[in-house]
Amino acid sequence: MADEIVYKKMTRKADKGLEGKVVAKHGRQKEQRLKAYMVLQYLLKYSDENNPKSSYDIIGYLEGCGIPAERRSIYKDIEDINRIMLMLQEDIDLEEVDQMFAEAEESGDEEELNDLKTVLYDKNRKGFYVRQRKFELNDMRLLAECVYAAKFIAEGKAKQLLDVVCEFVSEEQARKIRHNAFLTDRVKTDNRGVMNNIAVINDAMSYHLDGEPHTPEKISFKYTKYTIGDMSKQVERRQGARYTVSPYQLLINDGNYYLLAFDDYAQDMRTYRVDRMKDLRFTGEARDGEEVFEKIDLKTYTKRVFSMYGGEQKLVEIRFINPLLDAVVDRFGTKDVQYGKVDDNHFSVTAKVEISDQFFGWLLGFGKKAKLLYPDDVIGEFKTYMDKIREMY
Repeated sequence: MADEIVYKKMTRKADKGLEGKVVAKHGRQKEQRLKAYMVLQYLLKYSDENNPKSSYDIIGYLEGCGIPAERRSIYKDIEDINRIMLMLQEDIDLEEVDQMFAEAEESGDEEELNDLKTVLYDKNRKGFYVRQRKFELNDMRLLAECVYAAKFIAEGKAKQLLDVVCEFVSEEQARKIRHNAFLTDRVKTDNRGVMNNIAVINDAMSYHLDGEPHTPEKISFKYTKYTIGDMSKQVERRQGARYTVSPYQLLINDGNYYLLAFDDYAQDMRTYRVDRMKDLRFTGEARDGEEVFEKIDLKTYTKRVFSMYGGEQKLVEIRFINPLLDAVVDRFGTKDVQYGKVDDNHFSVTAKVEISDQFFGWLLGFGKKAKLLYPDDVIGEFKTYMDKIREMY
């Protein structure tokens, strides 16, 4: 704990600026024992293969932290860092580490030797940089983009999570990640309690809670919606009456978080937007609907529910033009779905879907490029749906 406090104080001093001359200090200070650790932290934060740091850069940083250093000691620190990091990575002792380095040096294979090191030296640019990281830059960029793509994460929370992601790359790489992420323009939820909602739901579904056995239980909450009269805030549905459901699964669909839960009144599974939940509470009642949930194939559930609006499930057959095959596979998948060739220009797909206006709207979006073939009662419902739209114009 004491070392952590010292480190934080020194980091704040160093971040105020490293400009100016490096002034040598004499005498060994107690912070010297942190020097190798600080060297590693500096390189982790400021270096990468495109931004190596010289020994003088490192000395300047340490001086800013109140730790005097000389050039030869930096090389020794980096040697120790590479030894310790290899020991931790390979789960071996230091004697075995030294043997591995000795054998690599004896072989004269520079590539083999560098593979053992965490901190490398760039001869051309005369600087050190951290090569081996837990994650590649592209991995971190993808995680950052996922944070910003998630509509259920509030803007402020997204920025906090981005700070966490950026801790795994250098400062220069983090700058690129932030720049790319902030270029995106997505509608984000205004509900800052989403992460708390997710925690409550997970606890309610858990079989073990705080180290003790736990019976999964129902939750209650208020559900909100927008009204055209005041778009600045959401209002409570059912005049503020609470919803009580049995939670079973959290799902992500189209950038939103949903809860799949059993509704006692409907005696069926329903989905609820987590960001529209308010004032979640445990009920202490054991949940219902386990038999209904066990019949659901979660891998295909979101594909057949169509934007999370449920309806009666039926087997349908639809004909599409051949260029739409990829789009149809994206929607239906390939499991428990039948594809067939109709003619040289068309194919058909047979799958179970939730019959609803959302399904009809999705199908109508293809115009003459898709045709519902089966069953007759669903075709009749689709015609009625189109007639009602036509009557509006």
